[in-house]
Amino acid sequence: MSAIPSTLTDDRHAALYRKLNWRLLPFLLLCYTFAYLDRVNIGFAKLQMQSDLGFSDAVYGLGAGIFFLGYVLFEVPSNLLLPKIGARKTISRIMVLWGLTSAAMLFVRNEPMFYAMRFLLGVFEAGFAPGMIFYLTYWYSRARMAQVMAIVMLAGPLGGMFGGPLSTWIMTSFSGAHGLDGWQWMFLVEGLPCVIFGILALFVLDDRPADARWLNDAEKRLLASEVESSSTHHSFAQVAKDPRVYLMAVPYFCFICGIYAVSFWLPTILKADGVTDTMQIGLYSAIPYIASAIAMTVVGRSSDRRGERRYHSAIPALIGAVTLAIATFYGGQLAVSLICITIATAMMWVAYTVFWAMPPDYLKGDGASGGIALINTIGLTGGFLSPTIIGWARTATGSLQAGLYVMAGLLAFGALVLIMMRPAAAPASR
Repeated sequence: MSAIPSTLTDDRHAALYRKLNWRLLPFLLLCYTFAYLDRVNIGFAKLQMQSDLGFSDAVYGLGAGIFFLGYVLFEVPSNLLLPKIGARKTISRIMVLWGLTSAAMLFVRNEPMFYAMRFLLGVFEAGFAPGMIFYLTYWYSRARMAQVMAIVMLAGPLGGMFGGPLSTWIMTSFSGAHGLDGWQWMFLVEGLPCVIFGILALFVLDDRPADARWLNDAEKRLLASEVESSSTHHSFAQVAKDPRVYLMAVPYFCFICGIYAVSFWLPTILKADGVTDTMQIGLYSAIPYIASAIAMTVVGRSSDRRGERRYHSAIPALIGAVTLAIATFYGGQLAVSLICITIATAMMWVAYTVFWAMPPDYLKGDGASGGIALINTIGLTGGFLSPTIIGWARTATGSLQAGLYVMAGLLAFGALVLIMMRPAAAPASR
């Protein structure tokens, strides 16, 4: 039998991945955008909530960060169950519970309630991001992962881009309506859509390509041959004993520290730079995320085209460290500070996005769900430490500078660790 011409094969691949992209990525991007928004909208709520409830910066920083304690405690169990329960039910369960919890933030009245609700939000969202990353490994080969990650991880910049103006508009426009403050309306309006998306996930997503009725048999075979050809199957027990998994978590921890320093404190930074109008803060806060969305897409494509991950992640992280330090030094000067914060934010998101193309290169099989979750769990402790450190520093010194300099140093350290890492083959299968 004659061989199939390569141009015909390429056309079939292109058509297949167009179908996958339109079926999966917009929905996952939308879900993750709201996940990110519900995670960080506390930064905009702070503009009203802190004074209404009498919280100090230390209380706010701890409450913002305690989300990640709940997240990391339940993340690995959630992802180990994902292959057994299925991605469809897992993602649905996560979204419904976190949407209800995020909306319920409107009932917060004191510090214990604030900490408890943020902790529960982390518990219920646990496993979403790494579960989504693992889910995509069922559908995309490793050669396509950086670009796919760039699309899905646009959720962070999109959450910042639209979340800032949306959150501040809700807070100013709805303040006092039906006896609720603006920040209470913000939590309600931004939390409830997640419940709807969680229900839709049951109808939009399929657990694996073999279950997808919208793929024909030829497309399923073509997809299976491409994905399986790059897979090595191994267990979570092997992954948990692999020192390289823990080494990969180090730069990720550092990148997370930088990203959430900006995510939680950008409105406060802008206010310290002299922007006092709440709506203006929301609009200015969108600028760094517009730059991030563009940079992530461009560098993600470059990483896939060249088949290179480490330097595409580490060099942007170094640039982010330097520009974050400059922005901190020139705090109070809006133009210089905003330009440098914009560059720093874009570079941190680039480093984060390309990094997440690396674990799926190394970890394969159902055990990889736990391995990806393990890396994410260790790294996301930075999401707890980052706002907590900055909040304590602000309360102690009256300035954000000390905490932000620490974050810039961690970014640089993470970049250097990543540069020193060497590519390695996947763990041997059993």
